[in-house]
Amino acid sequence: MSDLPENLKYAKTHEWAKLESDNVVRVGITEFAQAELGDLVFIELPKVGRVVKAGEQCAVVESVKTASDLFSPVSGEIVSVNEELSDAPEQVNDDAYDAWLFCVKADNPAELDSLLDASAYGQLIAE
Repeated sequence: MSDLPENLKYAKTHEWAKLESDNVVRVGITEFAQAELGDLVFIELPKVGRVVKAGEQCAVVESVKTASDLFSPVSGEIVSVNEELSDAPEQVNDDAYDAWLFCVKADNPAELDSLLDASAYGQLIAE
């Protein structure tokens, strides 16, 4: 498993989250998740403008093996999605930490504090 970026927070459901300016949280799936899923063939992204709660299912990734729900790590409004992934979901397989899926304008960025840091996530996936 590659080194986990220290600047990200991690959900137990294998999403990563990065707080950016204006309380916008960029979200993707972890290297561990994409490796477990295998080659991604389809990604269903949430609609811009959708309001989500932390832990709410809001997207789906499908691979040659299975489909997996994705969950928002924070509550807020979806403000952007990575449209490039609709035509090229394999970008997530190529670099899971570069191929973000969606951004949420967080109602309360402190919700990120309940997520795991790189060390804790590393322990979770090592089990």
